[in-house]
Amino acid sequence: MGSPARDAVPGDVDRSAPAAVLIATCVSALVVNANTSAVSILLPAISADTGTSLDTLQWAVTGYSLVGAAVIVTSGALGDAFGRRLVFLGGLALFVVSCVWIALSGSGGGVIAGRAIQGASGATILACGMSLLSVSTSGAGQVRAVTLWGGASAVGAAAGPLAGGVLVEGTGWQGLFWIDAAIALACVPITLRGVAESRDPDRSRSIDFAGTVLIAAVLAPALLALSEGASWGWASAGVLGCFAVALAAGVAFVAVERRVDAPLVDLRLLRDRVLIAATVGILLSSGVINALMYLVSLYFQNPATLALSPLQAGLATLPATVGLIVITPLVPRTVQRLGIGPVIAVGFAAATAGCALLVFVQGDWRYGAFVLPLVLLAAGLGFVNGPASSASTSSVSADDVGAASGISNMARYIGAAAFTAAVATVNATVGESRRSGGEGAADALAAGLSSACLLLAIAAGAGMLLSVLAVRARRRVRPGAYGAAAASHALTVPVGDR
Repeated sequence: MGSPARDAVPGDVDRSAPAAVLIATCVSALVVNANTSAVSILLPAISADTGTSLDTLQWAVTGYSLVGAAVIVTSGALGDAFGRRLVFLGGLALFVVSCVWIALSGSGGGVIAGRAIQGASGATILACGMSLLSVSTSGAGQVRAVTLWGGASAVGAAAGPLAGGVLVEGTGWQGLFWIDAAIALACVPITLRGVAESRDPDRSRSIDFAGTVLIAAVLAPALLALSEGASWGWASAGVLGCFAVALAAGVAFVAVERRVDAPLVDLRLLRDRVLIAATVGILLSSGVINALMYLVSLYFQNPATLALSPLQAGLATLPATVGLIVITPLVPRTVQRLGIGPVIAVGFAAATAGCALLVFVQGDWRYGAFVLPLVLLAAGLGFVNGPASSASTSSVSADDVGAASGISNMARYIGAAAFTAAVATVNATVGESRRSGGEGAADALAAGLSSACLLLAIAAGAGMLLSVLAVRARRRVRPGAYGAAAASHALTVPVGDR
């Protein structure tokens, strides 16, 4: 896994990115992020078309993140060892295949399987794309390129729900995946003709495939238990068995990481308190915003509550993504003045307030009541993500930046998968309980959303405590943090050359 883009310092050669590299990496990042953020808007339409319940289709979201967590580091390592352009092209090809698979699927299972493939392809495109961008630039040119890449990612994240809503009403939910496939396919000849191959000649060609499999073996049963615990029973053999498998896989993962030449996770770094605090902060921020966007996308479209169309629901989520974009330019300047720890604390405080407001949701709330909570949440987590990314890499030596970045990148995907599974379970369980107790559909749905938001408020509040450890991190924000802050909703992560 490569490291984030290096800080530009006086004396660095100002080497700008070739046009082909910028086009291939930025367009692919935009389409991957748009695809990721649009899927929650599409779920009701997919459910109606395939006859698959929304509870089952949440695996189209969590499965994507689960696979992404397992392969994000491995795909970067493969690019470093065997050719970044080669692996990037492989990611594009896999993304096209997954889009076609999903568009042609007539069942929820096919959609979920296709999304799992997209998790692998999306992680590969983002990891190797950023690596290609980093190795082709330096100095102020690198800062410009990373900022543009982050901006493209943020635009994709913001436009995804809106584009998904437009396409659902105009072409059906399949239209998004056909268009994404066409755009990704167009990036292939641009990459072949204009992007030079690069690799790290000093990197071992040993790839930790066992670690990749074991990460998936930890996450899959744990997420299954979180998703099905309420229906199976939390003390049932199925749930306890899932957690036992996850625990055994976790023990095996630690044993493997201690022995391989190029581990997926350098366990030595886990003794760094600042790195751990920053990584947990990244996990929490990614988990909270992705879980909430999943919840409100479904809540807005439910006929018993706001009954918005997919297009209206896409527009309704814009305050969150726009809040992230607006806040991003303020982050580095604020960190320079206040320091990383206080900025992270303020960010989590705002996010906690946003989630806490939604705890009071009632079945008769109209859309306007959701705007302030969404803006608070998004703006707050915009202040968290960039500084936390910087803290995670600034707390270690230059030789360990790549490994620290890999740990943080994995945490983003894990947070999104785990929190989405958890809030989906809480939302469904509480809602069903209230309906069984005789409450109306709208009030029952609001109660489910309220309980899920209480969980998210507690998680964001815990993030404020982690900011104490981040105070020790350097005040400087790396250029890669700009892109991370801009696109945190879409899981875009800065990855670059060693």
